[in-house]
Amino acid sequence: MSHVFPRHTKANPPTAVSGDGCYLIDADGKRYFDGSGGAAVSCLGHSDAEVIKAVQDQVAKLAFAHTGFLTSEPAEELADLLIANAPGDLDRVYFVSGGSEATESAIKLARQYHLERGEPQRRHIIARRQSYHGNTLGALAAGGNEWRRQQFAPLLIDISHIAPCYEYVDRAEDESAFDYGQRAAQDLEDEILRLGEDSVMAFMAEPVVGATSGAVPAVEGYFKRIREICDKYGVLLILDEVMCGMGRTGHLFACDADGVAPDILCIAKGLGAGYQPIGAMLCSKQIYQAIEDGSGFFQHGHTYLGHPVATAAALAVVKTMLDRGLVQRSAEMGEKLQSALVQKFGQHPNVGDIRGRGLFRGIELVADRETKTPFDPKLGLAKKIKKAAFEAGLICYPMSGTRDGVHGDHILLAPPFILTDEQIDEIVTKLDLAITQSL
Repeated sequence: MSHVFPRHTKANPPTAVSGDGCYLIDADGKRYFDGSGGAAVSCLGHSDAEVIKAVQDQVAKLAFAHTGFLTSEPAEELADLLIANAPGDLDRVYFVSGGSEATESAIKLARQYHLERGEPQRRHIIARRQSYHGNTLGALAAGGNEWRRQQFAPLLIDISHIAPCYEYVDRAEDESAFDYGQRAAQDLEDEILRLGEDSVMAFMAEPVVGATSGAVPAVEGYFKRIREICDKYGVLLILDEVMCGMGRTGHLFACDADGVAPDILCIAKGLGAGYQPIGAMLCSKQIYQAIEDGSGFFQHGHTYLGHPVATAAALAVVKTMLDRGLVQRSAEMGEKLQSALVQKFGQHPNVGDIRGRGLFRGIELVADRETKTPFDPKLGLAKKIKKAAFEAGLICYPMSGTRDGVHGDHILLAPPFILTDEQIDEIVTKLDLAITQSL
């Protein structure tokens, strides 16, 4: 009998015992192609020798030093490397242990920034429907997925949620993609004015929406308009790249594709590539300066901030990505994956949309292609596909509730950047089998 508290008490998952490149191997010797990188985590696969050595060397040298007393060499070097490649005037890095901690830190920093500048009335956060920003209470409140929020709603702070930029469903037939993006962005200005133009502290969004919507990128011009609106009203722009960042979309930072830079940026998942738990919040010079010139103390903290082994692992991961050209490889292999998916499923009667950037791809399933009508939630289609794919030896990330937290099904793919052409064929073949069986 296991004493581990599992994700689902009625599930009995196999035991993973080893990793080999893009594959995970269970105790019975069965190999699973990690087509979702877990949850868009394992960008380098599961057996990168350089990263493993970096972890081993750091553990042998220094395992832990509390940041209340000391900093560490790998944390300092990793921060330098990230800022050297970061967009805009991002200048400081706050290392945490995962994505939810990163977004919690961002929310609290946004609030304190306005306090330090003498604007305590700025208290509102605006985010988007069908977003996901983490599972701690602050991050969950910012997220706009109703299914995740529902049972914890009485515990959540009040956050406004505007429309997402979801072209497949929301763009009108007689509307250009650009015009649709401008219309969607206008929701932000309207909500700022409704709440009070000097009362909003931040707007939070994912450049490419991940788990809850299935790799939905914004249309061209949307985020540039969002940036203009934020600047007009003194609202901080927080971009959540926990899932879509760190090379996943073919750019080291996903927002580079949209030509914008945030005031605060959150990363995790691919930052450590699964070799250690780590996340980070990056902030601009202006925000850091406001704290430094004010109280000098960010009233926040976690025990494992800047953990030496975690930052050593992440340093090795980011160096590996840059030195081996794996961010560009993510872009190139992503186009190959997209082409293979379109060739196999582009005319499938139950595939409505195939989308994404880089090696971050989503397939939205529909009961009717013409009307874009989703399947009845009672069918549990996403769960069936996940199970069938797993039995076939493919780990993918199907989810339900794509449209509104209840209706809609999609499959998220986020394989390691090191995958080969032959493995793209393996993904498509096994996914085809799973979808066919499930339908």
